[in-house]
Amino acid sequence: MNGCQEQKPSPERGEITVLLVEDDDGDAKAIRRAFKKARIGNQLVRTNDGVEALELLRGEHTELSLIRPYVMLVDIYMPRMDGIELVRTIRADPKLKSMVVFMLTTSDDHRDRIESYDLNVAGYIVKELAGEDFWRLTTLLDNYWRVVCMPI
Repeated sequence: MNGCQEQKPSPERGEITVLLVEDDDGDAKAIRRAFKKARIGNQLVRTNDGVEALELLRGEHTELSLIRPYVMLVDIYMPRMDGIELVRTIRADPKLKSMVVFMLTTSDDHRDRIESYDLNVAGYIVKELAGEDFWRLTTLLDNYWRVVCMPI
C-alpha cells in the first residue's frame, strides 16, 4: 500500500494496468522485456495508435477488452491519431479525463513537451534517455506506484 488516506484504498501495485500506445514493434518489445526484467508483473496491454486506444478505453475494440487502466504510456508520433491528440481527447472525456498518462516518445522538441504538460501528463520521457532496455522507465513506474495515490 502507499499510505493514501481515503475511503477506498488505492489499488495495489499489481492491480494497476498499463496501456501502452505505441506503433513501433521494436519499442513495444523492448518495453515488455524491461517490465519482465524488472519483475513488474502488471498487465501490459498494447494498442498501435490513438484511434485503437480510444476504442479500447471506450469498450468499442473488437479484439481486446480492458478494465480501465490507471497508467498509460503514449507515443507522440503515430499514424491515424497521434499521442497529443489522444491525450487531448482523453482530457475532454469526463469518463477518461483522470487517466494517468506518461508521454513516451523519440521527440525531444520543447514544443511537444510544453503541449504535453499543458495536457496534464504525469511525465514526458524521451526514449533515448530511457535507454535501450527502458530500465529507467520501469524504475520510474515502480517508484511512482509506490508513492502516488492512484485514481480509483
